[in-house]
Amino acid sequence: MKIKNIMIATAATAALFGACKSDMVDGVSIAERTLSGLNPSDFDTVYVDEMRGAKDVHLYTLRNANGMEVCITNFGGRIASVMVPDRDGKMRDVVLGFDNAADFFPQNNSSDFGAIIGRYANRLNQGRIEVDGQTIQLPQNNGPHCLHGGFTGWQYQVYDVERPDSTSLVLTMVSPDGDNNFPGEMQVKVVYTLTDDNAIEIKYEATTDKTTVINMTNHSYFNLNSDAASGLGEMPITNHILTIDADSYTPVDNTFMTTGEILPVEGTPMDFRQPKEVGKDISNFEFEQLKNGNGYDHNWVLNTKGNATRPCAHLVSPVTGIALDVYTTEPGMQVYTGNFLDGTVKGKGGVAYPQRGAICLETQKYPDSPNKHWAESNAYLHPGEVYHSYCKFKFSVER
Repeated sequence: MKIKNIMIATAATAALFGACKSDMVDGVSIAERTLSGLNPSDFDTVYVDEMRGAKDVHLYTLRNANGMEVCITNFGGRIASVMVPDRDGKMRDVVLGFDNAADFFPQNNSSDFGAIIGRYANRLNQGRIEVDGQTIQLPQNNGPHCLHGGFTGWQYQVYDVERPDSTSLVLTMVSPDGDNNFPGEMQVKVVYTLTDDNAIEIKYEATTDKTTVINMTNHSYFNLNSDAASGLGEMPITNHILTIDADSYTPVDNTFMTTGEILPVEGTPMDFRQPKEVGKDISNFEFEQLKNGNGYDHNWVLNTKGNATRPCAHLVSPVTGIALDVYTTEPGMQVYTGNFLDGTVKGKGGVAYPQRGAICLETQKYPDSPNKHWAESNAYLHPGEVYHSYCKFKFSVER
């Protein structure tokens, strides 16, 4: 469906802090800015599409007792900034994004920065699924395949918002029957919670009135080296040390589609069972999988098997000492190393995001699960059932 988008500016938001009116940066009161430097009024707008009409877009700020801050816009449920302390106690922004809502809009930047992805995260082969014995053709928006729910997936939708308290945000949406040709009207809820141990918890929930498929994730682009304003945002993540609790992965062909195999990581560049620099093997294109993915863009089969009490991945920057642990109830995790960033997209602070400028850790069902029929990765949802998924990004410091 062709989408028409417009942006209408609304009045600036009230001051977040009690700064003096004379405290101005680029003509904007410091009181209006978040800790990450975002101006909430730059996110006050209206997004319009032909299916859902006009909806208000805003920026919402979560803060915990330790001073950690997470900014989220209800356009795509996107995490726009994450401020965490480094080893010296300096607060750093560790995710890629934009300074305003309009730059997230698809007509300006077709990006997934920080977004809630649905209905089906990752790729579906040839854009086809089978539901109740019928083959359904979905949009083919990534070569021959359907990626991240199609041309107007949930990363490009506006969520309704509830604010239970200062550390949580509840986002809800109705996805109509036939949304990007997926069957079933779905009631969707995503809850973000910032905990006092510096973790972002994400709880996904959905129901449907017809049998359908669902696979939700968060598509934050992490760079633990630091924020754009420091200049370190231009430093690629190849220096990050990554550990993944996985003995196997799902290989892909040269269209990035899973082959249906599950292969061992042992003896290959895919082995992150012991801490390893992300860049150590990333350009080893003699290994066919890295050539096919233009780097790492693969799903790891997690040993945690849905146990969200133990981390499935650990990432740390040797520059800042900032560490990130990932926990999930999902069986897989896609690791994407910013292979197609090329310096043409300018994000927060006007920084041009380079190749390998971020890493995504997307907890998920395996790619193309409805067509591969992996028993441990069932992506079908039936009427009367409730889809649940959980992910936690926990930050700490290694000295």
